[in-house]
Amino acid sequence: MESGAALFLKSVTEICPNVTENELHQFASKLTILELNKKEYFQQFGKVQKNIGFVATGLVRSSFIDNDGNEITVGFYAEGDYATHYPAFITQQPSKYSIQCLEPTTMVCLSYDDIQWIYENLPNFERYGRLVAEEILKRQQARIESFIFQTAEERYLHFIKQHSGLFNRVSISHLCSFLGIERQTLTRIRQKLAHQ
Repeated sequence: MESGAALFLKSVTEICPNVTENELHQFASKLTILELNKKEYFQQFGKVQKNIGFVATGLVRSSFIDNDGNEITVGFYAEGDYATHYPAFITQQPSKYSIQCLEPTTMVCLSYDDIQWIYENLPNFERYGRLVAEEILKRQQARIESFIFQTAEERYLHFIKQHSGLFNRVSISHLCSFLGIERQTLTRIRQKLAHQ
């Protein structure tokens, strides 16, 4: 089995220790491995997302184009994360987001149809699916609330704390877009923090 799939299966058993060897074997038979280059797209705006992707290695970002034609970054997904626009995936509707590789990336993929088969035939995986969906929902809610309840500086500090390993892997322009601030504002925040 490829190392990316092995990493994914390890994360599955950590979340759902009750999964049997037989169930895990059947589940593994549904996985596909996708190797993507830097700047390649895992998901493109306006297309139906056929597969949910688990990032085994690499880094991707999710973004959309606003009404003024600006590209807005809404998420970064590194090793161990799921790269998906989940509401569009589970309804099989065209996505409003693109997911692009910032680094060469290995994705472990499960198709929508295979996930439905797994839920019907491997009952222990329904719990896994629910827990993954809950984690995605929590992250989305935290992002929304960060813009309601936090200042730009607080969002920046939270990003550094939560994603310290990503800090040197994302560009300043993508980070500013994700935080919803101008580059000059980020410079001021960093200078202020450096003098504290």
